[in-house]
Amino acid sequence: MSRTAAASLTSPVPRAADRDRRRTSSSVVLRSVLEHGPVARSTIARLTGLSPASVTDHCARLAGLGLIRESDAPRRSNGAGRPHVPVDVDDGRLLVGGVHVAVPYTTVALLDLRGRVVARRRLRHTGGVEPARVLAGAADGIGALVAGARAAGRGVLGIGFAAGGWVDRDSGTAVRHPLLGWRDVPVRDVLGARTGLPVRVDGHARALVNAERLFGRARGSRSVLHLFAGNVVDAAFATNDEVHHGPRSQAGAIAHLPLRGGTEPCECGRTGCLQAELSERTLCRRARAAGIADGGDPMRLVAAAADGDPRAVRLLLERSRMTGRAVGLLLDVLNPETVIVTEVGAMRRKDCLAALRDEVGARRAADVVPTGFGDSVLAVAGGAVALDALYRDPLAVSHEVN
Repeated sequence: MSRTAAASLTSPVPRAADRDRRRTSSSVVLRSVLEHGPVARSTIARLTGLSPASVTDHCARLAGLGLIRESDAPRRSNGAGRPHVPVDVDDGRLLVGGVHVAVPYTTVALLDLRGRVVARRRLRHTGGVEPARVLAGAADGIGALVAGARAAGRGVLGIGFAAGGWVDRDSGTAVRHPLLGWRDVPVRDVLGARTGLPVRVDGHARALVNAERLFGRARGSRSVLHLFAGNVVDAAFATNDEVHHGPRSQAGAIAHLPLRGGTEPCECGRTGCLQAELSERTLCRRARAAGIADGGDPMRLVAAAADGDPRAVRLLLERSRMTGRAVGLLLDVLNPETVIVTEVGAMRRKDCLAALRDEVGARRAADVVPTGFGDSVLAVAGGAVALDALYRDPLAVSHEVN
C-alpha cells in the first residue's frame, strides 16, 4: 500500500464524515419509524432512499439503544416470501424529563418517546422566583418523577428545560426573563448538577415548534410559525425542519412590536406593544376590573365564559381578535405554510378561534390552528427540548440509560 493510500485510511476527515452520515441516517430512520410505524424496513428504505442493508443496520442500532422495537404482529408481503416484521417506536421503556418555568409556577413532567405526558406536577412559586429557589424546586420535582419511573423499570434519557424570554440554547443559559427578573442564569449547569442527568435548554416557543413538527399539527409542513401568548408573548419560526435561533438564540423576541388598535401602556414607554396588549397578566387584570374573577389565573375567566358570563366572553373574544392581528402581522413578514397559536381563548372556544381567523383574513384563515397539546402544552414544551435532540441525534443516547 502506498504512503498516500495509507494516509487516506488514517485521516480523521473521512471518519468524521462517516459519523455525520451515520448520525443523519439514524435520525432519518427514527423519524420515519415515528411518522409511519409500525412500518416495514423495506418501506423505510423506500421512504428514505437508504439501502435495505443500511436500514437494517440502523434499525439494529436503534433497537439496541431501546428506541425502536419489532411490532408484535408480522405483516404478509404481497409475494410468497416470509412476512415482514415491522418496527415501531418503543414507547414503553425510555422517557425524557421536562421542566417549564412560567411566571406563577413551574411544570415538571415525564414524556414518552411519542411526546405523550405520562406524569407531571405543577410547583407554584409561593416562596419567590429567585433562580436558585425555582431551579432547586424544579430539580427536586423532576427528581421525584424520575425516581418513580426508575422504580417502575423505565429509564430517563435526560431533561429538557423551556421558558419564555431570552434563552440561549448553546450556552444553556436563561439570559433574560423580564417578568421573573432573571439575568444570565446557568440553567443547564444548575439542573445538571442537581439531577445528574444531561440537560438541554431552549425558549418555549421554539420548543413547541419542534413538538408540533414531531408529534403535533405541523407534521409535514415545510414552514411553521408558532405564536405563544401567555404571560410572556413570543414567537418561533421553522423552515425545512430547522428552527431559526439567530445569534445567541435571540430570534422570536416580538414583545415590543406595535399592535394596531392596542391601548395598553407598555413599560418601554409606548402604547400597544404586543406583549403588553396580549399578556395573560393584562387579560387577568381586565377581568378583575370587570368584576369577573379574582387572582391571576386565566382559566377562571374561561370558566366564567363557559357559564355564560357575557363580560368574560367579550374579554376573551377581544384578546383572540388582537392575537389574530399579531398573527396577520407575522404572516406578512414570514409567510409560513402553517401557523400554530397557543392562546387560551382560541385553544378552548370555537368563537375565539373564529374571531382570531377573521382578523387573519379568509385567504390564510385555514392555515392557522391552535396547538393540539391543550392543557399539556407547558409540560410538552419542556420535554420537547430533550426529544428534539434525541430525534436529531439518536446515536448520542447512552447504552447505560439513567
